Amino acid sequence: MKKHSPNPPDSTTETSNLSNLSKTTEPAISARLRNPNHLDPISHVFTLRPNIDTPSLLTHACETLASLNVMSTDLACELESSRRNIALAIQQLAVLAQLLVNRALDNIAPLDEVEA
Repeated sequence: MKKHSPNPPDSTTETSNLSNLSKTTEPAISARLRNPNHLDPISHVFTLRPNIDTPSLLTHACETLASLNVMSTDLACELESSRRNIALAIQQLAVLAQLLVNRALDNIAPLDEVEA
């Protein structure tokens, strides 16, 4: 009888790779969580100027989340089954994050102050 599926991956190799990754990343992540001023050891490809004000940061985050919302909605329309559900879940998380950022913006500068 012919076998229709390939051999399953060797789980011991995969587990050892994950444990090595954990040994490498855990100290770096823990150091970052203990000291937020500690430089990010993982990547410095993207950086932000240190003097950007909070409303500007939140506004850009909101616009980025709005773009993510649109992209994930468009992607969901092209997918079917569980992949569509995953794309829609990503879209919903983007909307939730956008609502949180908008509320933070409102807390910082309520509309009454902006219009005055």
